[in-house]
Amino acid sequence: MDSLTQIVLGAAVGEAVAGRKMGGRAALWGAIGGTIPDLDVFLHFFYDPLDAALVHRGFSHSLLFAILGGVVLTAISMKLSKKNYDLRTWFLLWFLSIVTHPLLDIFTNYGTQFFWPFDWRLTFNSVFVIDPLYTVPFMVLLIGALLMKRGSKRRRIWNWTGIIYSSLYLLWGVCIKLFVYSNTDSYFKQAGITPKRAMVTPMPLTSFYWDLIAEDDSNYYIGYKSLFAPFDPGQIEIHPKNHHLLKQVNWQGNSRIAEIEHITNGFYAVERRKDSLIIHDLRFGTTTTISNGTITTPIMGYGFKLKDRKPEKLFTNRTRDFSKINFSVYWDKVFGK
Repeated sequence: MDSLTQIVLGAAVGEAVAGRKMGGRAALWGAIGGTIPDLDVFLHFFYDPLDAALVHRGFSHSLLFAILGGVVLTAISMKLSKKNYDLRTWFLLWFLSIVTHPLLDIFTNYGTQFFWPFDWRLTFNSVFVIDPLYTVPFMVLLIGALLMKRGSKRRRIWNWTGIIYSSLYLLWGVCIKLFVYSNTDSYFKQAGITPKRAMVTPMPLTSFYWDLIAEDDSNYYIGYKSLFAPFDPGQIEIHPKNHHLLKQVNWQGNSRIAEIEHITNGFYAVERRKDSLIIHDLRFGTTTTISNGTITTPIMGYGFKLKDRKPEKLFTNRTRDFSKINFSVYWDKVFGK
């Protein structure tokens, strides 16, 4: 999830664990703990884009890291703190504020390597990385709680209401995703498409609008489902796989195909652009609905600069033209208008 959401979650956890003892400082330490796992973004300076994608949300988003981080930060806190808070309080504050970060990220489409060093990347893919309906009510309840007196019963009620609300919202996302996913085959059959495999992911900023991706031997098919309207097969986009283009590259014994398939979970399309190959990671969707069809390119991906079929440079390929975003039309689509 986005940094603000992780700060809110960490602060709420810190308040729940130690707010009565530490006051507002508990929320502050919790907010810090909630941001620590994302410090792995700085590792991007030391890796190429594919390796960086494999490293991100790895060790720093694992249960092991939360335990080790909790132990180390507890020891530091016990030594530096002027207040005599007990070891259990410090450990629970640091451990829970850190571990809830990757647990929340598991609900996004990229997931986390929670059981590192095992290579499993867990993902429910049921909430978009920025979802105001999750974050804003949670944040309002947290701020309201922190403005109340430390020992106030209402303070605890407000904070726990935020935590319970956020948890129920995540459960809502999983239930809605399962409902949409269970009907995916029937949706695409309306267009005469029989999928071999499919995935469902939430659209930007909402849990009411979903991106459906299906594949056959040659193509990926992307459709959209609002909870407030029937599926429209006329909106389906077709993206040729073109996986054979990667097999034509002279990798010189260092093929990156397996990494690409692992990172994208096999949902990627390849496009040739002059002297480059672009790999579109279709899990992140396209710009079609948010731009009202003005631009239709996939949002995220990678690219290889080629010379004589040999890869010379690997780069990140992202849609950067957001000037054509049309939120009024997009919200109409979200609510089935």
